[in-house]
Amino acid sequence: MCGKQKTLAVLTGTVLAAGLTSPAFGSTTIDALSPTTSTAANASGTSVVAWNRALITILGDPKAQPPTVQPTRSFALLQAAEYDAVVSITRADPPYVFSVSAPQGARADVAADQAAHDVLVALYPTKRAGTDRQLSSQLSAIADGAGKQAGIGVGAAVARQLISLRSDDGSSTKSPQFTPGGLPGDYRRTPPDFPTPAFTNWGSVKPFVLTSGSQFRPAAPPAVGSAEYAAALNEVKGLGSKTSTTRTPDQTAAARFWAAAPVWNVWNQVAQGLVTSENASLEQAVKVFARLDLSLADTAIAMYDAKYAYHVWRPVTAIRLGDSHDNPGIVGDPGWTPLLPTAPDPSYPGAHGALSQAAATTLAGLYGAQHRFTVTSKGVTRAFDGFQDAATEAWLSRVWSGQHTSIDNRAGQQLGTQVAEFVAHDL
Repeated sequence: MCGKQKTLAVLTGTVLAAGLTSPAFGSTTIDALSPTTSTAANASGTSVVAWNRALITILGDPKAQPPTVQPTRSFALLQAAEYDAVVSITRADPPYVFSVSAPQGARADVAADQAAHDVLVALYPTKRAGTDRQLSSQLSAIADGAGKQAGIGVGAAVARQLISLRSDDGSSTKSPQFTPGGLPGDYRRTPPDFPTPAFTNWGSVKPFVLTSGSQFRPAAPPAVGSAEYAAALNEVKGLGSKTSTTRTPDQTAAARFWAAAPVWNVWNQVAQGLVTSENASLEQAVKVFARLDLSLADTAIAMYDAKYAYHVWRPVTAIRLGDSHDNPGIVGDPGWTPLLPTAPDPSYPGAHGALSQAAATTLAGLYGAQHRFTVTSKGVTRAFDGFQDAATEAWLSRVWSGQHTSIDNRAGQQLGTQVAEFVAHDL
């Protein structure tokens, strides 16, 4: 974190499968990820991937996650704990928030495993049995000794302190009831089920790295009566309709693909593929996941800050009420239906645009812009020549599915880039 924010203290005491193919990957220079001569230099990042997968598995149970808590917070806590546990021992990088006292010879890999376990137990106590089994399996492969016990102590201390520091971050605050507006452009619940708006308080949650959720708040969108808005809405009206005749089969496939699982899961599993195929060290792995998930978590906070600052209606509302908001460029269609159901939050900025751009910016900064990789979901595989290609398809998919306008997506892209660059500068 930046100097004003960081407290540096020495304390006592449905899953997607991601693959990577790149002939040049093995020779790629990864920014600031060179292993040191520390105990982590020869340790594998495999266990970091395993804990990341464990969280995705937990989140596959809809009862596991409190509905008012955005899941990107859990990813950030998990990966920040592993990162700080490792650097508390290696001292190879500055900590995210703090370091703890680590005896000489403490095992960094053990510390990372213990920190991951303790964070997941704290967040998901009903899943403790499986989490305990995973820790036991990880640690059983490591011979008992002073280094192992010291690593356990370091990991436990980091997890305990980090959970304590985040206990009053506002994530448990009851979401205020959202009152829809009645003016043209005001967000209101969307058909067919008219769900209650989600995460209405999330923009006020304390960020992990940003100074506030509003730090990079995008400018207000064009007025709904403007020609720019009419052009953007008409694009969604044509391409995003359930019965569209202009959307291509591949665009339909992409729209369904990017909606099949939470977008933060997708990008975490892209990172899993990168770390695995590179045979990354423990130090490399914790840095990749920490930077990625802190960026995603703070982008989510910033995104919801903007969504509920501007409370812009969704395309389905705007199109169905098109004849009532004094824009001569829009012809209403009361029966218009998007390809996919609309998410229960305001339209501006777009979530896929913001989160995918944050992820792509982060991974490109670590691995380079050009990387061929594939992502497979529910038997469907899509291939990309670079991280930006995937991010661009992700946000375009929201136009093709009838969820967002290009105005929403551009604001999301800008926001995700700004957050990711800020986090990268700090971590």
